[in-house]
Amino acid sequence: MAKQYVPAEVEERLYAWWEAKGYFKPAPDNGKQCFVVSMPPPNVTGRLHMGHAMFVALEDIMARFHRMRGHPTLWLPGTDHAGIATQMLVERDLKSKGVERVALGREGFLDKVWEWKEEYGGAITAQIRRLGASCDWSRERFTLQPELCEAVTEAFVTLHERGLVYRGEYMVNWSPVLGTAVSDLEVDYLYYFDYPLADGSGAIPVATTRPETILGDACVCVHPEDERYKEFVGKLVRVPGTQREVPVIADDYVEREFGTGALKVTPAHDVNDYAIGQRHGLPLLNILNKDATMNEAAGKYAGLDRYAEGRRRGSWLRPPRPCCPQVEEHTQRVPRSQRSGEVIEPLVSTQWFVKMGGMAGKGLEAVRSGETKILPERFEKVYFNWLENIQDWCVSRQLWWGHRIPVWYVDSAPGKYYCARSEEEARKRAEAELGPGVVLRQDDDVLDTWFSSGLWPFATVGWPQQALGGDLTGGGAPAGSDLARFYPSSVMETGYDILFFWVARMMMLGLEFTGKAPFHTIYLHGLVRDAKGQKMSKTKGNVVDPLDTIDTMGTDALRLSLVTGVTPGQDVPLSEDKIQANRNFANKLWNTARFLTIGLADLPAEQRQALAVTGPLAEADLADLALPERYIVSRVHALATDVTAQLSSYDFGPAGQSIYSFLWDEYADWYLEISKGRIASADARAAADARRTLVYVLDTCLRLLHPYMPFITEELWQRLPHEGESIMVADWPLMEEAGELPRDAAAEAEFASLQALVRGIRNARAEYRVEPAKKVAATVLAAPRLAAAVRSEAAALEVLARVATGALLVEEAGSDAAAAAEQAAGEGAVRLILGDGLEVLLPISDLVDADKERARLGKQQTKLEADIGKLEARLSSDGFAGKAPEAVVAKARNELADMKTKLAAVLEGLAKL
Repeated sequence: MAKQYVPAEVEERLYAWWEAKGYFKPAPDNGKQCFVVSMPPPNVTGRLHMGHAMFVALEDIMARFHRMRGHPTLWLPGTDHAGIATQMLVERDLKSKGVERVALGREGFLDKVWEWKEEYGGAITAQIRRLGASCDWSRERFTLQPELCEAVTEAFVTLHERGLVYRGEYMVNWSPVLGTAVSDLEVDYLYYFDYPLADGSGAIPVATTRPETILGDACVCVHPEDERYKEFVGKLVRVPGTQREVPVIADDYVEREFGTGALKVTPAHDVNDYAIGQRHGLPLLNILNKDATMNEAAGKYAGLDRYAEGRRRGSWLRPPRPCCPQVEEHTQRVPRSQRSGEVIEPLVSTQWFVKMGGMAGKGLEAVRSGETKILPERFEKVYFNWLENIQDWCVSRQLWWGHRIPVWYVDSAPGKYYCARSEEEARKRAEAELGPGVVLRQDDDVLDTWFSSGLWPFATVGWPQQALGGDLTGGGAPAGSDLARFYPSSVMETGYDILFFWVARMMMLGLEFTGKAPFHTIYLHGLVRDAKGQKMSKTKGNVVDPLDTIDTMGTDALRLSLVTGVTPGQDVPLSEDKIQANRNFANKLWNTARFLTIGLADLPAEQRQALAVTGPLAEADLADLALPERYIVSRVHALATDVTAQLSSYDFGPAGQSIYSFLWDEYADWYLEISKGRIASADARAAADARRTLVYVLDTCLRLLHPYMPFITEELWQRLPHEGESIMVADWPLMEEAGELPRDAAAEAEFASLQALVRGIRNARAEYRVEPAKKVAATVLAAPRLAAAVRSEAAALEVLARVATGALLVEEAGSDAAAAAEQAAGEGAVRLILGDGLEVLLPISDLVDADKERARLGKQQTKLEADIGKLEARLSSDGFAGKAPEAVVAKARNELADMKTKLAAVLEGLAKL
């Protein structure tokens, strides 16, 4: 094996092998429930970004976990035609060549879009493959392929037949740049407020999308290089609707081009604002109860719902007009397109709408009844709030790229139209009513992209083609058909930012057309941000590119970085340092396995293969092992039990962190080091047990880690003695049909005492500055059972604690021998009391340069006493304690307490010398 793991030499080879072996396809029925997850289809012309990397990592963890547990697993991939985005992209490309869309005509332009799709559309799927996605590419879907076009037409026509689709003139959101109506959800509202300067000299205009949090503002923040606001930095402004004054600060987080370039900062109610608050020592003013109503900190607004009033033109934020003729506070609500950024114009226009009231009721009931669960649960309230206040959905778009609305008009009969599954069907109905020779014209508009995406969970697995009994919208499907087997999905995993755009609409349309909620669980992840919690953007230069990261650090390091240390629904801070740390972990794992494989290389082939793991270690076999082996096997069984429970409940972050910590801390730093002496000893039984345990525990950990880091775990598993073709289809360490894995609590407790012994000696060496090359002697006093354990592992403990060979003396506490040992250690010996009756005596006075240590500690004492005096004087002054923000004062007090603790430790050290 190479000395370092080189991902580029592994990843492409293994991925091609997995796919060629058919491992990504669902296994035949075996009596177990199928696990199904549909990939949120990325835009067909998109490029991989960290949001894609996040959902691929999470969904692949789910798929690989369930596949190893024996569930037939379908992870269905696909891409979205992305109507507005793709049409804008192609139009821009054509304009750069001097070609206008209108000049080409509809058919000519669509030919160009299809050419673009064929040339660039495969890039995003190739990039998703690089992330290790184990989805079934033989089932890849595209929202404009014929089967899905049929599903979209069927859905629209059926809704029309049920009286749920209508055409009318209504006020819509019109995008002048895009030349089309856009959904209410595609419109962001910026509320503009004046924050009056406390000195009466003017006001700072602030734009916000969250007026309901104004009462919790801690400051107004501007960019330090923004010439418009430089003169205001350091001044105070009054928070609208209150008499509270807050400072104006400068921070380069602010985007000068957004809104007015001045940002209201509410540290208690926004992740990014919290980060700003931490940097500037701002107070946390919580104004919301857990039920999202305003709390007592909101004063007279306490008890109000944050949205019910807060977003109604900011009405509750308007105080009575001031009597004096100074700058008045005002609110202005300006709608902007999420896609193009320009101001949206309200416009009366003839459009197609879907009635949402009845479907919304079904969507609400599915979650309230528990048919579908939303994780994290706090998003249920958000889901309920939107569906309870839903408006009819404008589904027509004035575009050419997309699903053309299946409606035909008869120009000779104004107001007459036919909604049909085909032009032929429309013609038959028109001629039956109006006579032969009718000239039909299809509606020019296309459907909102979210309409076709809303059918994704069932249209991709055979609806309506496989629906039973002539009624194509029926919920039944033939036994064994894809629709029966793979619908509903087990989980829909996606970002919380499209809960309304997509997830809620899939719920409503799935219930409408199949009678079943489209998934059992909705799992919402947060957005990927930079290390400071800021949004990644090219202008800030803080974008972490997933493809560049894969090239330099490997896919596994990136995947682990995205999912560890993450809470469901919370935004994810990501830095290159974090990815590098996980790259280092991959190397640590590689070298751990390398040590093991080198040690096994000299064994005869049959002995080596006999070490292959064929199932969990039985309780009787566990009891027959020595303490270190019983400890590490018991611990890995505990790990497998915990990780299985966590992955089953979608708790991906803690599960991944647990595996990481176990491999690095317990397996590599403790058991591996102890095993070296056992393998090198003359005790053949101890050596054999150590080898077997090393393989068993590493094999178990590789299986647990495989969903997170698929490439390195497969490569290492192939190099270990193993049974089966691939770790990807190997049994999970804890299968559903198996009982509990055996544990040995006594062994874990005893070994924990040995670890405390080693750590205690190491800490004492560090505290007294004993040079690393110098070995110490140690006398251990312990209860009989623990004393026996220390004696049996004395050789390993001497190596780990850097105790001289044969200089670890063990006596039973309270015995005459213990008293004699204490006397022999001398009065100057350092006594370590480690708990559970375990004590250690370290006669290290001869190993410490007392004068040198006394001088070092004396310098620390002088500096600490000076710093403490300065900080105490600052805290006692009225100018600081009375005027500085509470958070700044609290921070200073914490620093003072920390200094005093350090000084006490220094004085104790001097006393000991």
